[in-house]
Amino acid sequence: MGLSDGLANPDKKAIVVEDCCSMIDAQLASKSGISGMAIKAAFGALKGVKPGYIAYVVEQILPQCFTALDPIWSEGLQTGDPVGYLNANRDRTADALLSVTDARAQNLKRQIVKGTYDKLRGSAKQNVEEAVPELAKIIDKYTKT
Repeated sequence: MGLSDGLANPDKKAIVVEDCCSMIDAQLASKSGISGMAIKAAFGALKGVKPGYIAYVVEQILPQCFTALDPIWSEGLQTGDPVGYLNANRDRTADALLSVTDARAQNLKRQIVKGTYDKLRGSAKQNVEEAVPELAKIIDKYTKT
């Protein structure tokens, strides 16, 4: 069974989406300096697209993200520490996640969303790598419940 298979349960999916949105908010709050201001402004613009937009996007891409992460998570299960394995392989984990968002960005119709993504893409990998430890904990919690 792959990671995304468990998302068929709508209650479980709602909890994972909520946890991921909380993680995003915490990551944004931790950013500082000029780059922090830029990413906070960008997310502010995205939140202004419509209420609940971030949660909507997370819900939409979660299955593809979990499918992309499944091979790495499975390797981690074989080591006995999938959370540690994702953390140790942050570069690869970030690349897997960004492959999903890059594919989705190619089909975006809302200019504000596409423009925001394009502006942030250059620094996205570092930001995603920084979020991997918390994401790994969310996945671990989700797979155990």
